[in-house]
This record gives sequence, structure tokens and C-alpha cells, in this order.
Amino acid sequence: MSGGAAKGQPKTIADWLALPDGHRIELIDGEFVEKAAPTYDHGNSQAGTVGALRGPFARRPGGPGGPGGWWIATEVDVVLDGRVFRPDIAGWRRERAPEPPRERPVALRPDWFCEIVSDSNRTTNTVIKLRRYHQAGVPHYWILDQVERTLTVHRHTTDGYLVRLRAEAAERVRAEPFDAIELHVAVLLGDDEA
Repeated sequence: MSGGAAKGQPKTIADWLALPDGHRIELIDGEFVEKAAPTYDHGNSQAGTVGALRGPFARRPGGPGGPGGWWIATEVDVVLDGRVFRPDIAGWRRERAPEPPRERPVALRPDWFCEIVSDSNRTTNTVIKLRRYHQAGVPHYWILDQVERTLTVHRHTTDGYLVRLRAEAAERVRAEPFDAIELHVAVLLGDDEA
């Protein structure tokens, strides 16, 4: 992967911004990391999760249909501590972001990230991003594991992420920060509601 930095030099946000439009590259710890092209199952899980959350949460607060109060987006480039991540799904509380964060990369730290794990990205999502998201102060981090068919919900604490919930596909759960409603883990993974 080419960039403006000399060979062996850590890559910078300026190098990342110089890449051609449409790239699927994250900047993690001074290195360009290419995001794998999503599979059907990955995209289906992403759609299932957004579908389950969007109606009740991605709207103005109050009124019928759910508590609202969030902006929810997929595949948005976000800068945290000099790194650029492209989480599968990100969410910002509207009380912190009165308008949708439209710049690229988004500089406002999200309140929630969700990554969908497969074998090709397991270490990046469950080790590297887990550490970096915590370091950047992201309050909530979900990991949806397609292989294990589980949801793991992390909450930020000063000592590290605390696992608040780990659930299997067959379970219905209240998963923070979206615990105002019950969610079926299988639907988050892309299965039919039935």
C-alpha cells in the first residue's frame, strides 16, 4: 500500500487522506490495514443489526416507536487518537451530536461501535480494536461473532472494557446502550425473526 510517508515511516492521517476515494483502508498504529471485502453473511449481520436498532433508536427522542436519541451509520471512517477506523456500525447520541457527523473522517468520538467478527478479522476486532477503542474512551463496544454465533457487549471502565453481556443466537437480551428494548441475537446476526 503506497502513501506519502517514506518506506518504514509510520503512516499518518495525511497519508490516509491522500489515498484514492473508495479505499477500504484503516490507519491503525501507523500502518495501513485493509478491511476485508464483506461476505454475504457479514453484510446480512450488519443489516440485521441496523434494522433492529434503527427504527427504535435512530430518530428524535420521544414519541411512539422507541426511545430515539441516536445517529446510527455503517462503514463510516472515524478518527480516534491519530488512528482512522471504519467500524461496521457506529452510533452517536444526539445529545452529544445535534447533527449527523458528516465530515470524513468523523472527528467526534462515537458512543457505540459494533464490529462483526469472522475468522479473517478476529484478532483485529477482538484484540487490537478492543484495546484502541477503550483507549479512545468509546463507551460501548459490541462484538457480533458470526462463527461462534454470539453477541458480546462491552462497557468502558477505567481499567478496561467490562463484559456486560455475552449471549448466544437463540437468546433475547437487553444489550446496553440499547437496553430499552429486547433484541433477538439471531436477528442481529442476520437470521429471520422467526
